[in-house]
Amino acid sequence: MSTGIIIGDDNLARPAWAATDPMMRIYYDTEWGMPVRDEHGVFERLSLEAFQSGLSWATILRKRENFREAFAAFDPEVIEGFDEAKVEELLGNAGIIRNRAKILATIKNAKATIALREDGGLAEFVWAFQPDSTPTPSAIEEVPTTSPESLALSKALKKRGFAFVGPTTMFALMEALGIVDTHLLGSHRRGTSGVWPA
Repeated sequence: MSTGIIIGDDNLARPAWAATDPMMRIYYDTEWGMPVRDEHGVFERLSLEAFQSGLSWATILRKRENFREAFAAFDPEVIEGFDEAKVEELLGNAGIIRNRAKILATIKNAKATIALREDGGLAEFVWAFQPDSTPTPSAIEEVPTTSPESLALSKALKKRGFAFVGPTTMFALMEALGIVDTHLLGSHRRGTSGVWPA
């Protein structure tokens, strides 16, 4: 079985998805899986993961600056005030993913994020679902797409009024935030988050 690991021209080992596209490589090397513990950072990633649903992450990453511009730098207090005219404007913005349900979910999630501040906030809420252990995949096929914790987080967020927060999307969020470490055991990034040992 192939591990899916590729050794780059810099002699660093990465999974195939992060090995060739320079943008994906930079994202993998510097950002993916590093701990994000502030409300703004978690809300932005939760929003982008929702837009990614059914699409490739590379598509979202290429449009991230457009998303930031369109969604007021992912400021929940601004987004919660978006009205139907703003939704129509966003649906006409070719720089983002023009999906009404996902746009409306982002507005809904902004309101839910603000409401969560009374209970410690979004970041604390999401990090409370950190598991006792993290996967230890040797090959890309061994990386899970959901977990009991991502299922529980999905249910808990839905109860709090969030949308587009299914278990698979929440597992991807947990990976991106560093709550779990699914870097392959042979990757140069394994264990670099400081959350989990190598």
